Amino acid sequence: MQPELQWWESDQSMELISLGIGVMGSPLKSLVHDDDRYQKSFHLFLERSSEHQCMQDFIHNKLPDILSSIGDGKSHLNVIGVGSGAGEIDLELLDELHKKHPEAMVDNEVVEPSSQQLHNYKVLVSQKPELNYIKFTWNKMTASEFEEHWKLRKVTKKADFIHMIQMLYYVKDPGATINFFQSLLNTNGKLLIILVSGESGWGKLWQKYRKELCNTDISQCVTTGDIKSLLDSKGVSYQSFDLPSQMDITECFTKGDEKGELLLDFLTEVLDFSKTASPELKAGVLELLRHPDCSVETEGKVVFNNNLGVIVINEPI
Repeated sequence: MQPELQWWESDQSMELISLGIGVMGSPLKSLVHDDDRYQKSFHLFLERSSEHQCMQDFIHNKLPDILSSIGDGKSHLNVIGVGSGAGEIDLELLDELHKKHPEAMVDNEVVEPSSQQLHNYKVLVSQKPELNYIKFTWNKMTASEFEEHWKLRKVTKKADFIHMIQMLYYVKDPGATINFFQSLLNTNGKLLIILVSGESGWGKLWQKYRKELCNTDISQCVTTGDIKSLLDSKGVSYQSFDLPSQMDITECFTKGDEKGELLLDFLTEVLDFSKTASPELKAGVLELLRHPDCSVETEGKVVFNNNLGVIVINEPI
């Protein structure tokens, strides 16, 4: 599979847990167990996809209107970034918030379990003295640890803006996580969620191979379609937006292609998928990836549907 797009880079769980069935019945291992290969496959994904561009289009063109109604003229705004990674996208969000509320000071809680990513975020901030209107609080922890920590401290502070970008895959109970952070919203506060769309190639892949590819102790195969259904069942009001995105996966279909194998690892979240998956699983996944439900073929390229969805919750619990 949210940058440079930092959201994919959080190391939520490193317990060695089997995933699906591989060659000769041996368990498939999750890609997260090899951080070096994970980072390589992730950055190749960014090169081959338009994910960064579609995110930035939303942040700069749609988000300002969403942010305009928060705060109610307050001189101090509370923000929580959940799964902030190295901070590039966080800072773009904060910049748009500042443009809408230029007089407000911002208290920004950063929630990120990776030491390396937090370090990268701090370095980025140190290079931008113009961010002196923001107070950063660094929380090296997962979303669930942050929730536990928050409750133990009996914090009563409410948040005006909370964002959870490409991170709900990495919590054990996405619904409960949304519920907790929604409970932290101030009046007029906004909770922003971004995930892959249920109509994307990811959604189709997980729909067919959820049992083989989704290890729920490490990650959830959750889409905006799942979250909308959950919110609808609870009667929670929200806004939704579609972010069209695509990804060139042509190299996946050249046997032995190094970059193709990295992309396959990323798409399946399986370490060395081409070498460890059973021939039947590998053939089935490749066939589905090429199917019109997941991709279009144009000018000799196989272009995967990488569409994202945005959900904005407008009301506190």
